[in-house]
Amino acid sequence: MNIRFLETFVWLAKLKNFRLTAEKLHTTQAAVSSRIATLEQDFGVRLFDRGAREVALTTDGSKALVYAERIVKLMREMKEDMSARDNYSGVLRIGVIESIVHSWFPDLIGRIHKLFPQLEIEIASDTTIHLREQFSKGDLDLVLQAEPVIAPNIRNLKLCELPMRWVGSSKLEIGSETLSLSDLAAFPLVSFARNSGPHTIIEQLFSNSERGSLHINCITSVATMIRLVSDGFGVAVVPPAIIQRELNDGSLQLLRVDADFPALLLMASFRNDPENALTETIASIAQETASEFALNWGPEIARLPAEPLELPFPPA
Repeated sequence: MNIRFLETFVWLAKLKNFRLTAEKLHTTQAAVSSRIATLEQDFGVRLFDRGAREVALTTDGSKALVYAERIVKLMREMKEDMSARDNYSGVLRIGVIESIVHSWFPDLIGRIHKLFPQLEIEIASDTTIHLREQFSKGDLDLVLQAEPVIAPNIRNLKLCELPMRWVGSSKLEIGSETLSLSDLAAFPLVSFARNSGPHTIIEQLFSNSERGSLHINCITSVATMIRLVSDGFGVAVVPPAIIQRELNDGSLQLLRVDADFPALLLMASFRNDPENALTETIASIAQETASEFALNWGPEIARLPAEPLELPFPPA
């Protein structure tokens, strides 16, 4: 039985007028009439006597109204209880890569705390590879990382894209030049973790390097990467979103390179569990937070992902 039809019945019994009921429910008089006719057919009784201006409950209608009001009231209480964010408690385990930690993640945590004050958050900050492993073992409820998790009953939401730029210390005095890949190869290369997406792209870009064997220094800690490059150890390709402080104080500078580097697409992955909608809700909040970050900072720092926002996932 359609709850909206019962709600329509209750309001028509109170207002005794099809037009007023339609206005109250933001629908049409025809829709109100159709809903009442459907209920009368389902119950096998006439609920109202129709007059020229008003309707009146029949005896059967009066009996049915008692039950309809109970059902509508119970449904309203159920919705209020299910949507009461203060009632969400327990622990939510979120895995997140450092590129998100150093950009819009603090805003996300602030929103979650405000919306769900009773919810405890456990945060695991690691590489995408390790986060996916923990997620597959059931150790994490939600992961915010740089690759989709393709598995049965897993949903993947696109969050935003972080442009990637080559950066180096101002001590190297190469910020005003246009550099080729061969020019970059003259410096130690500092990369995200081995086998990560950016590391794989670096290997592909320099696969035909004329300088022979190329040594890439893979580091799992973004903070360590930034410190090494700021001190002049080498050059790295990172999202400008995570080095705003270093760019502002001049310890790092963006390099002009004649080869483009793909943007870092950020994803939220969670289990498709209708009985536990909290992770989906948090993923949606993450998507909203990332989108606002992109809109506030502009396309040089972050941009909205291309459609579709949700990647398809295999059925169970």
